[in-house]
Amino acid sequence: MFSRKRGGAKHVRAADAPPSKALADSLASGGEAPAPEFGPWDVSHAPDGVQRLDLGSLQIPAVEGVEVRVQANPEGGVEQIVLVDGESALQLGVFAAPKTEGIWDEVRAEIAEAMAADGVTPQEIDGKYGIELAARVNTPDGPADVRFVGVDGPRWMVRALYQGAAASDRAREGVLGEVLAGLVVVRDNEPRPVREPLPMRLPKEMAEQGPGNQPG
Repeated sequence: MFSRKRGGAKHVRAADAPPSKALADSLASGGEAPAPEFGPWDVSHAPDGVQRLDLGSLQIPAVEGVEVRVQANPEGGVEQIVLVDGESALQLGVFAAPKTEGIWDEVRAEIAEAMAADGVTPQEIDGKYGIELAARVNTPDGPADVRFVGVDGPRWMVRALYQGAAASDRAREGVLGEVLAGLVVVRDNEPRPVREPLPMRLPKEMAEQGPGNQPG
């Protein structure tokens, strides 16, 4: 299920990820949010009894059929995570955010602006987590569908980039959607600039494989 990967699925420039209901509830209640119905979860609300791949700031639930490809630097720091299921891929990122407000609206506007500069016309669509951004982009292999989803949490934001079948048809998210809904974010107490990637590391399962065992 897990593998280290030097390369990853093709992706457009990944700026970042929707003000979630969990964050809105947190702000309305003075910071104490009720447990949400589904993730991505803050670690304070994460359900027990779930097997997860621990990458530090991000924990990925083990879902049958999903391959996890992780690109790491020589020091073992994780630079990219891509989940693959058949004709679909999901690239994940997690970033620092303010405690009092979400940043997805601002980030989404910047992604749209960058796409427009490349001659791409993105569309805003309503999704499970709020407003998503979908587009057809040009790649070396021809046109490809992409869909950005974001979730604002307490002092963090998850950015998810669907590619392939799951990007063009939300009904085909399948197990990748299950993984996104089961993510757990572990935000440390270090003060960090807004949008700085939260630190992630190779889990023991992958680190033991060693560089020589990386596919691709």
